[in-house]
Amino acid sequence: MTKPKKSSNPSPLQRDLANRLIQQITTGELAVGAHLTEEGLASQFDVSRTPVKAALRLLAEQELLDYHVNSGYFVSPNANSEKAAEMVVGGVSSDTLYQRLIDDRTHNRLPDTMTETDFLERYSVPRSLLRGTLVRMAADGLIEKRRGQGWNFPPTIGTPELMTDSYQFRIMVECGGLLESGFRIDPAQLQSSRLAHEKLLEQTPADYSATAFFALNSAFHEMLARFSNNRYVLQAIQQQNQLRRLGEHIAFHRAPRQIDSCQEHLQIIEALESNNTEWAAALMRHHLNTARDV
Repeated sequence: MTKPKKSSNPSPLQRDLANRLIQQITTGELAVGAHLTEEGLASQFDVSRTPVKAALRLLAEQELLDYHVNSGYFVSPNANSEKAAEMVVGGVSSDTLYQRLIDDRTHNRLPDTMTETDFLERYSVPRSLLRGTLVRMAADGLIEKRRGQGWNFPPTIGTPELMTDSYQFRIMVECGGLLESGFRIDPAQLQSSRLAHEKLLEQTPADYSATAFFALNSAFHEMLARFSNNRYVLQAIQQQNQLRRLGEHIAFHRAPRQIDSCQEHLQIIEALESNNTEWAAALMRHHLNTARDV
């Protein structure tokens, strides 16, 4: 094993990439011995190879990675999760800032509209890190870029009381939609949804994504609302999905139940495949009650 050339004065992007890799080591997504390539990481993080190379050098300096000539970087046997969790390169990472923004918005610590200056004054992070994080949140539907300057947070269900009311409303609408006289399943869509849920259940916890889980979850509920053939049922569920987006993201990290939720969805799909809509409605009521209580 050799040591790579020491990095000098890393940029905010390079520090952010290093911190994101540290988080992956902390969660076990990057296990001891994992081979890290510049090309693979550049593709994963949608950046050029130059900042990736600098980020890898930073982690090698902290002895989280081992460098081998002609082979590249590997997660070091010294890089246990406890050690990695204690290390942060040059401040806050994009993932950390992303979660802080979600948490602060969920608890009404942020107004509906903010400028980049407002964000920078509150969080004291590099502008490039902030912009990259806001773009990620916009892609996830958690914030919207204004036509002029600034950003808007979309409406959300921001308190436990409103969340409870939301679930009670969904129980009435979704269970009722399953029992509509015009309810008709699309076998192809139902089968596709089944396969998507089964694929998620095959993943390891390190592969779970709040964004992917929310997309699958909301698509499932909208699909059943569409099967009701009642446009108002569908519109109500689409609105609820938009309102609960922030809450679902924070819940994913605080009380993850994606495995249970997927299994409950599969039970509903099985009932519908057997043309037992009354049982599907009962399962949906149990599913929503459980999610509300969690």
